[in-house]
Amino acid sequence: MSIMKEFKGFAVKGNVVDMAVGIIIGVAFGKIVSSLVGDIILPPVGVLLGEVDSTDMALTIKKAAGGLPAVVIGYGKFIQTVIDFIIIAFVIFIAVKGLNSLKRKEEEAPKAPPEPSTEVVLLSEIRDLLKVRK
Repeated sequence: MSIMKEFKGFAVKGNVVDMAVGIIIGVAFGKIVSSLVGDIILPPVGVLLGEVDSTDMALTIKKAAGGLPAVVIGYGKFIQTVIDFIIIAFVIFIAVKGLNSLKRKEEEAPKAPPEPSTEVVLLSEIRDLLKVRK
C-alpha cells in the first residue's frame, strides 16, 4: 500500500475529523475565555487594586538603559493565563462529567431481550404442535 493511500485512509477516518473539529472549537472557546478573563473579570480586580491594569503588573528586574529594553517579570499576564486555564479546565470537567452521566444512564437503561434465533422459534413451534396433539 502506498504512502498516499495510507495517508488518505488515516485522514478521512471519523476520529481524525472529529478531533480536528474539537481542536478548532477548543481554540475558539479559548479565545472566548481569554476575553472573559481579560475584558470582564480582571478590570474589576484592577479597580480593587487601585486603578491598575492587572495585565500590566510586572516586577522590573533591570531598568531600560542605553536603548536596551527593561527586563521584567510580567506576573499580571501570568495571573490572567492561570485564570483562563482554571475556567477552561472547569468547563471541560463539567462537560466530561455530563457526558459520563449520559453514558451511565444509557448503560443502565433496560435493554430489550434479544430476538430468539430461527432454530429456537422452530423448536418452539414444534413443541407447541406436539402439545396440541396429545
